[in-house]
Amino acid sequence: MPATPAWPPTSGPRLFVDQPLQPGALVTLDKAQANYLFNVMRLGEGDTLLAFNGSDGEWLVTVEEAGRKKMSLRAERQTSEQERLLDVTLAFAPIKKGRIDWLVEKAVELGASRLLPVVTQRTIVRDVKMDRLEAHAIEAAEQCGRTAVARLDPPMKLEAMLKAHDGHPLYFADETGGAPAIDSFAPAPATLLVGPEGGFTPEEAEAIRRAPGATAISLGPRILRAETAALAALAAFMASTGDWK
Repeated sequence: MPATPAWPPTSGPRLFVDQPLQPGALVTLDKAQANYLFNVMRLGEGDTLLAFNGSDGEWLVTVEEAGRKKMSLRAERQTSEQERLLDVTLAFAPIKKGRIDWLVEKAVELGASRLLPVVTQRTIVRDVKMDRLEAHAIEAAEQCGRTAVARLDPPMKLEAMLKAHDGHPLYFADETGGAPAIDSFAPAPATLLVGPEGGFTPEEAEAIRRAPGATAISLGPRILRAETAALAALAAFMASTGDWK
């Protein structure tokens, strides 16, 4: 495999912890994390790994106590500062299990700071398993080197989402036509809105157009699946005016 920024790997496991990280801080892991590090990764006392909590950057930590049900880590030093978040919300219609998991995972990897499921008239999936999606978001942040975990908001109806919108740029994928996405984006803050399979109804599209700051964008000449469209819009934003530059 050719060398890339992520290969070959330069460190051991990387773990999200919901506890403060500072020099000498003791972090106690839950049973699932202890089981993963002890039984799966085979870590013992004195071994090191990386940890982050979403606010204090990334830290080198040492296993101080090891067991399959109980494990504690000691924070040694900061290895990366807390990332500077772009205020980019990806608003998407919920889709089937598996596909929505993949969407959330890849959106975190691409750098979204907020994920918002939006229920539209043509949305088929209404029961969104938030705990599962949050777990996927955390796992994605662990794997891709982020020091922040994207905020995952509870589902909102499209009408409520538009009513709560504060007027910053809102780019929505309009299947009936719009300006090329790559030419439309301005720097963050931004909300990217993508509808369900079948798209927005004409009434919904008109309501979105009337929203303050709304711009209809085109994602190209082909019909994209809902999850593909959402990630294409996010990738285009990051490439044109986000943190890929």
